[in-house]
Amino acid sequence: MEIFKIFNIEAAHRLPNLPADHKCSRIHGHSFFVEIHCRGDLQQPQGWVLDFADIKKTFAPIYEQLDHNYLNEISGLENPTSENLARWIWQKLKPNLPSLSKVVIRETCTSGCIYQGD
Repeated sequence: MEIFKIFNIEAAHRLPNLPADHKCSRIHGHSFFVEIHCRGDLQQPQGWVLDFADIKKTFAPIYEQLDHNYLNEISGLENPTSENLARWIWQKLKPNLPSLSKVVIRETCTSGCIYQGD
């Protein structure tokens, strides 16, 4: 079974590896939605895969690093595409959240990515 918890992150970024005339090469912001998915068996007697509070607690320091910040200034996110952000979050979360199965980033209502590890 798979569960997920969604977080909303407000952050600015620019994509420095694009041509100067590309709109995403300029600094701009997004209301990112980050989905953290975990997969596992139902734990008894709780009847759940994992406590949602545990996902929130594990993600909290990462959230604090990202929310209301300029992503390009965070080590490892110098080119903060949605794809790189998803992989960066995965690498930070996986050691402390072994049941992590997927990180979904939505940077707009219609655009995003899914990362399921390498």
